[in-house]
Order: sequence, then C-alpha cells, then structure tokens
Amino acid sequence: MLDASLRYFHQAAEVLGLSTNIREILVTPRRVMKVEIVTEGDDGLLSRHIGFRVQHNNARGPYKGGLRYHPAMDEDHASALASLMTWKTAIVNVPFGGAKGGISCDPSKMSVVDLDRVTRTFVERTKEIMGPTLDIPAPDVNTNPEVMAWIMDEYSKYEGFSPAVVTGKPVHLFGSVGRDEATGRGVMYALREALRDQGKKLSDITVAIQGFGNVGSHAARLIAAEGGTIVAVADHLGGVSKPDGLDVPALFAWAGQHHTVDAFPGGDAFDCSEIITWPADVLIPAALEDAITADHAPDVQASIIIEAANGPTTPEANDLLHKRGVTIVPDILANAGGVTVSYFEWAQNIQQFRWEIDRVNAELEKVMIRAYQDVRDVAAKRKIDLRTASFVLGIQRVGIASLSRQHARVPIDLS
Repeated sequence: MLDASLRYFHQAAEVLGLSTNIREILVTPRRVMKVEIVTEGDDGLLSRHIGFRVQHNNARGPYKGGLRYHPAMDEDHASALASLMTWKTAIVNVPFGGAKGGISCDPSKMSVVDLDRVTRTFVERTKEIMGPTLDIPAPDVNTNPEVMAWIMDEYSKYEGFSPAVVTGKPVHLFGSVGRDEATGRGVMYALREALRDQGKKLSDITVAIQGFGNVGSHAARLIAAEGGTIVAVADHLGGVSKPDGLDVPALFAWAGQHHTVDAFPGGDAFDCSEIITWPADVLIPAALEDAITADHAPDVQASIIIEAANGPTTPEANDLLHKRGVTIVPDILANAGGVTVSYFEWAQNIQQFRWEIDRVNAELEKVMIRAYQDVRDVAAKRKIDLRTASFVLGIQRVGIASLSRQHARVPIDLS
C-alpha cells in the first residue's frame, strides 16, 4: 500500500516538475505516534495491542482520517493511508489535512467490553494530539458509530463536551444525517459524472460490485434507485448474480440480516473471486486493497472502474487497464463522499446547528460534481489519466498551502 501511494505521488510530482527536496517535504508525515495499549480482559488476563496515529499534513486544516482496527494494521499502512487522505481532502476542497491510524487487533475475537476498554485506552494515550482543531478521527475498517461515540465520550472526560473531536458518530449523539450512506452516495455521483462524459446515464449501464458492506451496499442501493442495473454482487463469503438485475432492496435487507450476500434466494450463486472479471459495463471494487491485480487486468470486462475501496487496484494493474482504455475513477476521488459529509458533521458540531438530510445530500452532490470536474479538467489539459490528475490537483493545493505558510517562494504550477 505504501509503495503504491508513493508511486502515484511521484508520477504526479514528475508531471509538476517538483524537485526532490519539495517531494520529500510533501510526502513526509509531520508526526507518527505509536502507543502501547494494555488492558484487562473479561477473563481477568492482560492483553496488549499497539496503536498508531500518523499525521501526514495539516497545511489546509486539522488532520482528518479514519481509525482502522485490524490485525495487519501497522505504521507503514497508516502512513500510506494518511497521505492519501491529505490528497483526498484537497481534491474535494474541504478544510482538512490527512491522517490515519488504528489498532493492531482482531475485533472478531474481542467482546464489546474489551473493544470499549481498548478504544478508551487508545484515546487516553493519544488525547494530546487529538481535538476538534487538531486531529479528527472517523470510522474505517472494523470501526463504526458506536466506537466513535466511545472516543467522543472519553475525550470529553478530559477536555469537556467535545462532539467535534470525531465524526461518524450516531445521529442521536451529534452525528450527521446522511453520514452512513455518504461514501456510497459519493460513489454514485462519481459514476454518474463519468458516464455523463461518455454521453451515458445510469439507466444505460450494468454494474458489478465487489463488497457489500457499508459502502458497497449503499452504492448499489442508490445506483439502482437511479435506474442502474446491478447484475452481480460478491463479498468474502460468496456471490449472487442476475442478468436482468438483482432486487437490490431485497438484497440489502438480506445482507442486513445475514451479514453476507451468500445464499440470497433472488439470484444465482457464483464464486466470489469471479466478480472482478464479471461481464458488466461498470466494476465497483468496494472491499479491501489490492483486489485488482495484474493477473486480473487482461480479463476485466468493465469499461469503467469506480474505486469505492482504498487502493483496490495495484499499480501494475492500473497501468495495464489504462493501456486498454479502461476509465478508472480513483479512490481518492470516488470514495471522498465520506470525508465530505464528515466535514459537514464537524461543521454542524462546531456551529451547534443540525442540517436536514436534503441539505446534506445537496451539498455533497455539489462537492462531488465540482471535484470530478476539477480532476477531469486537469486530466484533459495535461493529457493524463484521472488518477494522476487527482494526485496532481491534490499536490498543487497542498503544496501551495504548505509553502505559503512558510513564506517559501517555490514555483508550483496551478494553471
């Protein structure tokens, strides 16, 4: 993941003609914190986990990024994801920087009480670098609104009532309406704009989706509601397909009850590994990273890929697909709906004023359309692909902010 993000960064930096020194300044995290978390489990035994928080860049605003609870979580992973957040917040032009963090643990083997203890200990260890104007975490893999509520509660014990310290909270605890579906809704907007560039509408296309968690399920539901035909969906347990379109509301309800799309009675079962090469106009990878590799690339049948997950396409696969003429809307643009509505939640918390759902969705649509058009214009002007254009745009905005704060006169082309 780190190697891939650095490769894309340097490709964009080459387009911009940045010196080695400027590249190092922009790519190096401002701060990396690693903490030991020791808690007493339900069985009375001590457990030990390592927590990370990488704060990459705050030139454009407070650090912003998710907290991931996963056994493979480590500093390199956090650093890569933190840098992607820096460019992502710049692309959608919200006043945040980039951060990422998490805890190397396996929530599936922990009780709710254990998770609560570990989360609160992590907050106690990192509270000095967190805060509504310093660093604002959000949900990521294996974290959810409940975990965010624990973070807000624990931080508030030290600093007083602080709902803006974290986003993705339950709506009844100062979260924002529309946040749960925001990433999936942003994916739908990104797909709609990409189709518009090709003279098509959502009702013209078939879609295959890998992953049916929060992002994949809401993307499927919203695309189907706009007339798109969802022909195949897969998760880690299985897949289900129907050539004339799945009943997405029924599948949504099934997955909510069974926590998988496997065995859904409204379609034909298939091996989940086949989803990447499914015969569909659009492929939406909405699971974990490195889902599309060089081995898959020659057999991908979709002409458009919308990256709902973080880093789902390896650099080697990206190059092969680009040569084949496949349009890839990259993760740092396509899945930016989540951080955008996180910004809306933060703003509501700061203002102590709640927005209605119509306003949230309307503002999100405006942000996603503008971001897509900005990236598309950079790509057209410089004759580069959308991924490189996204990095170019993000680096330009972060670079100018960083250097302006330091009164540095280093030319970065903003034209």
